[in-house]
Amino acid sequence: MSLIWRASLVFVQAAFNQAACTPPNKTPEKFRYHTQEPFLLQIAPLIFKLHTVGLWWIAAFEAFAALNHYIGASLSPTLAAHLDAALFPAARSQNPLSFMFLCGVVLVLMGASIRVRCFQELGQLFTFDLTMHPEHKLVTSGPYGIVRHPSYSGSMLLVIGIAFSHLTPGSLAVECVLGALGSALVWAAWWIWTMAVAKSRIFAEDKELQKRFGAEWEAYAANVKYWFLPGLI
Repeated sequence: MSLIWRASLVFVQAAFNQAACTPPNKTPEKFRYHTQEPFLLQIAPLIFKLHTVGLWWIAAFEAFAALNHYIGASLSPTLAAHLDAALFPAARSQNPLSFMFLCGVVLVLMGASIRVRCFQELGQLFTFDLTMHPEHKLVTSGPYGIVRHPSYSGSMLLVIGIAFSHLTPGSLAVECVLGALGSALVWAAWWIWTMAVAKSRIFAEDKELQKRFGAEWEAYAANVKYWFLPGLI
């Protein structure tokens, strides 16, 4: 039943990712700032949509593979064997609930939970594009009392978690599509892009907040020194 458990966990992972990557509010275009950054760094909302759709497709194929393996064999053993070979050429020798996969699931759940908590803490102020509302206030409670940019911490955990779950041996992406080298290249490109977006945005956000709130922001930054992870960065 390990494939059923894997498929179930992938569905849970996709649902949490959906919650974390769905904008809680529309972007009011007239309040946007930092719009001069390179186009490649402005497509974060599109990237969120793409990997959200991708995770749901993976969840569907994982479920199909599991059902075929356990139910299809009783209906048509030959067809089930062929589909098994096509869906998971090498995965039968891999543990579907490997340590890396389970770590990935946990990291995605953690990252998604952090992001949703940030949505709740900022309320109407949280948009996926950088905006400064006329009624904007400096939020220092909840996760914002621990690090200054916790939503990016959540995003990084999502990226790491998805890579652990779906870009390692035994996953559909590795076994059927990308291969080990392709998966490594995808993760490297995705991680570099994520860090570039985070760096570009945090500097812009800190600069805008400092300009808007002055001494209040200075006191907050002195008290909450770290961007993503307390004591490290």
